[in-house]
Amino acid sequence: MNPGSLRRSFNRRAFLLASASTAVVRGAGRLPRNVMLYGRDEAVPALMHLSAGPVTCVFEPDIAFLRYIKFGDREILRGLYAAVRDKVWGTVAPKVSNIALETRSGSFRLTFTVDNREGDIDFGWQGVISGATDGTVRYEFNGRARSTFLRNRLGFAVLHPVKECAGRPAVVEKAGGGTVKGTFPDAISPHQPFLDMRAITHEIVPGVEGEVRFEGEVFEMEDHRNWTDGNYKTYCTPLAKPFPVQVKAGAEVRQAVTIRPKGKGAIPAPASGPVQIEVGQTAVKLPRLGVGLAAGAPAQTPVELARIKAARLAHLRVDLRLWDPGWRALWDRAVAESAATTDGIEAAVFLGPDSEAALAQLGALRGRVARWLVFQRDADTTPPQALSHARKHLKNAPVGGGVNTYFTELNRERPPAGIDLACYSINPQVHAFDNQSLVENLEAQADTVKSAHLFLASKSLAVTPVTLKPRFNPQAKGAPEPVVAGRLPSAIDPRQVSLFGAAWTLGSIKYLAEQRVQSITYYETHGWAGLMESAAGSRMPDLFRSLPGQTFPLYHVLADAAAFGAGEAIVSTSSRPLEACSLALRQGTRRRLFVANLTNDTCAVTIDGDWLGRRARVSQLDEFTYETAAMEPERYRAIPGALQEALRGAYRLALAPYAVVRLDA
Repeated sequence: MNPGSLRRSFNRRAFLLASASTAVVRGAGRLPRNVMLYGRDEAVPALMHLSAGPVTCVFEPDIAFLRYIKFGDREILRGLYAAVRDKVWGTVAPKVSNIALETRSGSFRLTFTVDNREGDIDFGWQGVISGATDGTVRYEFNGRARSTFLRNRLGFAVLHPVKECAGRPAVVEKAGGGTVKGTFPDAISPHQPFLDMRAITHEIVPGVEGEVRFEGEVFEMEDHRNWTDGNYKTYCTPLAKPFPVQVKAGAEVRQAVTIRPKGKGAIPAPASGPVQIEVGQTAVKLPRLGVGLAAGAPAQTPVELARIKAARLAHLRVDLRLWDPGWRALWDRAVAESAATTDGIEAAVFLGPDSEAALAQLGALRGRVARWLVFQRDADTTPPQALSHARKHLKNAPVGGGVNTYFTELNRERPPAGIDLACYSINPQVHAFDNQSLVENLEAQADTVKSAHLFLASKSLAVTPVTLKPRFNPQAKGAPEPVVAGRLPSAIDPRQVSLFGAAWTLGSIKYLAEQRVQSITYYETHGWAGLMESAAGSRMPDLFRSLPGQTFPLYHVLADAAAFGAGEAIVSTSSRPLEACSLALRQGTRRRLFVANLTNDTCAVTIDGDWLGRRARVSQLDEFTYETAAMEPERYRAIPGALQEALRGAYRLALAPYAVVRLDA
């Protein structure tokens, strides 16, 4: 079946399904299509595909991001962009204008203007990207400060791909002269693998090397997977230099990065056809899936409690800061909500300098506890003394520790030896915020677990919590970040309401579950950081486009996965993991396979039918079923999937943008 007929067949089936079995709730209102897909009503700008001889790349015009610089189908670089980062490492969003493109056979020249404005920062720059017929691609940055401000970084970030580079050799030309040989880290490096860089060269394919040369600053590399970014990042201004740095009005900044393939070798052909999904033989115990208490929202209503209970999640996380007088009321609420919805509480306990009495009081209170996570105020990693204090009072559950921030802190400062389990949190937006970067960052979640197991030995691992945006800025000390008028709070992402959020969540469960994690905590119960909107609706309906009382698509992903709570995850693979990913679950004789479309286009997928068998029931979570899944979740979940037979040993599906499809054997 060709792609056109496949798409027509899919659209007809989806229309019949939406019409016959998932009629929408007309009285509840309707969200625009783009809001259902990715949380915003604006269309995603069209990508610009560029060619320079044997090298291709993609330009994202809304953020001036050059992606996927490839020699055939082999990435030389994952990406290249310029950033302005403020005195607490916040990234100032770019506004791109005046885009002009000239193309000739095998070459191009692209020019544009960028403005970075936020608070006291006003910086503008001109970008020029050119490509030559020999494969050379050059990105120039010519900027000028229009205000005086403090910055931690200003200029290029160069992203090397993990798949093509991990464990492989590289040669670095030093800014101070000479060259050194090294290796891209396999396990995540806690510190910079390369310093003082003027250029770096690595093999792309046999006989062809990729050289990346830097101008205008001294560069060094960090293992970006520490923050679950799926790349190695080479950035300007070494961290050994003092920061923040004052940039005076009128100051000029000029930089350039040149990428050049060197040598002769076969050009690998790009992949084509449907994405191939295969389920292997390796089985891993499925992690216990939980959710966080929505401390900033009202207590759950009976309807919300019933929906969380129906999701069969294992635990409810609550954060208790024992110096805060309100911690006891928060504990009582967690006990009540957990008793009605989950198997127990994941208690994150934060100790201050005088927490001994409160800790003793907490240990004497009633409540089913799945695990204690102990942190010390103003300490990056749980110190041994905090663990010792906690063990005296917190009984009847494992006592763990680690970090309430990112894997990088756990990687750089290992937890004390006496813990029962270690923990860290994940969000995909420490450095980049666009849809494609969030998709790219999924695979790095698996790398954090693999690397953690290397230094944790046999200890259990809890990833908690996983959120779409950072809950707070660990670099911003003191008072909380102010809420800017006309903007959502920094911890809130409009994609929480979207199919993108569901597809991303499926990918997160997959990459973590397949690497032996004991438990994972996702989001909050309700509200705009939760699994469903509160009955009162969005606090900022123009910016967070939810319907009052709706369930978000990611609720259904978590509920469908948690239904296999005592089962196993079976390692599965995708031939193009940036387009589609899969999660295979098994419990006894039950088998379930999820496939998520990670793109904004229809995605054709072929699934090896051996694991599922000859027949499966197929359920769609997509733009056609969105409204029923949102407003009538109980009815949506009761609808049996359409029966489908494997044809010539395979299931062939066309997934709508950001759709999640569930196949039950």
